[in-house]
Amino acid sequence: MSAPTNFRIQHAFQFGLLGGLGVLTAIAIGNAAISLAGIITSIITALFITLGLEPLIQVIQRRVKKRSYAISIVVLGILALVLTMALVILPPLVNQASSFIVQLPTLLTDFLKLPWVQSADANLGGAISSALNTTGAYLVDSKNWPNLLGGVVQIGMTLFNGVIGAMTVFILTLYFMAALPSIKKVGINLVAKSKRDRVGGLVEKVINSIGRYVMGQVLVASINASVVFTTMLIAGVEFSVVLAFVDFLLVLVPIIGAMAGWSIVVLVTLASKSMMTAGIVAAVLAVYLQVEAYIIGPKIMTKTVNVPGSLIVVAALAGGSLLGVLGSLLAIPMAATLLLIIREVWVPKQDLK
Repeated sequence: MSAPTNFRIQHAFQFGLLGGLGVLTAIAIGNAAISLAGIITSIITALFITLGLEPLIQVIQRRVKKRSYAISIVVLGILALVLTMALVILPPLVNQASSFIVQLPTLLTDFLKLPWVQSADANLGGAISSALNTTGAYLVDSKNWPNLLGGVVQIGMTLFNGVIGAMTVFILTLYFMAALPSIKKVGINLVAKSKRDRVGGLVEKVINSIGRYVMGQVLVASINASVVFTTMLIAGVEFSVVLAFVDFLLVLVPIIGAMAGWSIVVLVTLASKSMMTAGIVAAVLAVYLQVEAYIIGPKIMTKTVNVPGSLIVVAALAGGSLLGVLGSLLAIPMAATLLLIIREVWVPKQDLK
């Protein structure tokens, strides 16, 4: 009777040991994934940029024949565009940003003089005015900027990491652009020979879909920023370059970006101009947002990714909830890829039954 008992105890101990080793392995894999999160993000970003530029590279390659020439033309064109934008936009951007910081207390004071703000502040016992005045005084004092950003050492480390990260993404993008045909070939060769042609066609459609989506999103953001810049100039609002630049970056984020940019523009206009001017600016931008939401955006996105508008909204919200800004950017092309696979693979298979 003792032998089976010992066997059961030993068996239970072995089971528990294996279970514990499994948990430790899972924890180690999780910690490794967290440690590699920055590298994984850089790889995903570089691959996303590569797929976004691939349609343009293919168009140029048809003319110059060699892919290396096409990649060189695209890279030089992007560098020239960035340099031009830096020379044209950076000086007024820096000047207007510094002016905005200097005038921030005045803007906050004017904002607090608005009737509806005073009414809300009175109902809250002066909490709004106290918070804004304290925040404005803290932000204007340049001595507080290092503390706000985590200290001088932290600022230096952040800038250094930012430069290294940008260089890493740039180098990875160059590598992916050069190696993309080889990567596609290796991936397709992993599939059975009888299915390689079909899988290759699907891969090309996915790459073209993602590339068109990236270009479409940049086009939508450019149109939005141009409308904001023109509206600010006509209304005589300062910081038009800063506001347009911030709006462009925000609109790159689907769904919520346009509304966030619109809110910032209206609040700055409200603080620096009259209520009537702010109302006109808000009305113009609200009309444009409707045009963008129901005409410009759906037409561009439907043609680029061929995804219904409702699915675009759901995908962007789900991606943003899971992975933040990067998730919002990746969600729509991922939804387009899934929808393409369903249309090209699942539906034909079901039709044969």
